[in-house]
Amino acid sequence: MKTLIVALTLALLPVPVLAIEKCGSGQRYTCVVDGDTIWLEGEKVRIMGYDTPEPQTNICGGSKEVRLANQASARLVQLLSQDGITIERHGSDRYNRTLAIVRIAGVDVGDILVKEGLARYWPDGPEFWCD
Repeated sequence: MKTLIVALTLALLPVPVLAIEKCGSGQRYTCVVDGDTIWLEGEKVRIMGYDTPEPQTNICGGSKEVRLANQASARLVQLLSQDGITIERHGSDRYNRTLAIVRIAGVDVGDILVKEGLARYWPDGPEFWCD
């Protein structure tokens, strides 16, 4: 039980300001894949609670979706470059990505992106970029 408490405490510690940018075609270590997926020190993380448009695959909204996907990715880079980031891990998904909630100064990044019109809540929000 003591190990679990220590692990949970460590999972909620603030992360230092990240030197993060959009992922390129090379090896990925710490970068933003798209508006809801990042690499953090070699760990692939799917941020929970929201979904953003796809920049390359499964595109349903054509150029509008790709444009919005790029905006969501750029905004996530900006958000993750701030102080006060916390990452709360919740296991992994079927693609072996760590599932996590990411907050900045206590605010969920998904809430920020949804409010700014760059994302939808997952799984119930409509894919408005497909219209």
